[in-house]
Amino acid sequence: MGLEFEMKYRATPEKLTQIGADFPGVYTVRQMTTAYYDTPDGALSARKWTLRCRQEDDTFVCTLKIPAAGGARGEWELECEDIHAAIPVLAEKAGLPELVELTKGGIENTCGARFIRRFREMVIGKTVAELALDQGVLTGGGNTAEFAEVELELKEGSREDVIRLASLLAASYGLEQEPKSKVARARALREG
Repeated sequence: MGLEFEMKYRATPEKLTQIGADFPGVYTVRQMTTAYYDTPDGALSARKWTLRCRQEDDTFVCTLKIPAAGGARGEWELECEDIHAAIPVLAEKAGLPELVELTKGGIENTCGARFIRRFREMVIGKTVAELALDQGVLTGGGNTAEFAEVELELKEGSREDVIRLASLLAASYGLEQEPKSKVARARALREG
């Protein structure tokens, strides 16, 4: 299982620009368009599972995320543009045959996100993290909300190093921690 651990903070477009300037380096810029899926009865969101298909420039990646211990999430990905074809593969990778059973009655695109991500690798001692600066819009139920956020994702090494760097960024730029994922905020838009 791939474990994802990240720290996420609300920002403004101006703060994203400032952080990018203060942490120079080669940033990769990627256009992201994400569709989030659930069963008609909300069985996946009830389990806090996320099923998505994200277009990253010209590549499509289908992903399953589930809660894990210590604030992390289990994460499995598959390069595929058809979420229906991805479900059995993701279920097998995750060891969750329940995913196939839950989605037999169909899935629907419930909400989404469109954003530009600027990201680069950061090395803190023996820890490697990804600094991502995201700006775009969340969509759900015909509603939209603009967002700007900073993410620090552990790639290898120590969670404590990522937490320390995230705390430094938050204090230096007046960032407020964002406790909700993009999908949770998009689902809230859908629910009004």
